[in-house]
Amino acid sequence: QVQLVESGGGLVQAGDSLELSCAASGRTFSSLAMGWFRQAPGEERKFVAAVSRNGANTKYADSVKGRFTASRDNAKNTVYLLMNSLKPEDTAVYYCAAQIQAGLYAVPGSFGFWGQGTQVTVSS
Repeated sequence: QVQLVESGGGLVQAGDSLELSCAASGRTFSSLAMGWFRQAPGEERKFVAAVSRNGANTKYADSVKGRFTASRDNAKNTVYLLMNSLKPEDTAVYYCAAQIQAGLYAVPGSFGFWGQGTQVTVSS
């Protein structure tokens, strides 16, 4: 079993930056492919970013490409999402997710483990 705990959410203004963290436990972190998703009220959960097991490969949604950077520190069992140039449309609950198979995944159903989410609100 894998436990994931997100942190770092908050209320910011448009154009600001914010970094989310997700701490993992319960399994060797370097054996997990990680992902970030977000869900706005009334909408389905959407892919944001994915990070491979060793952090060498990443994948992003078009809506965040060039603004968000996903990374991981396997020594700290933590994955990060650095969000720059935030926009009001980035407002959502952000979730990290883990997958025990190697690769980059962008579909929520590919992930077996989820955190509780952290709220990010961007004011205009």
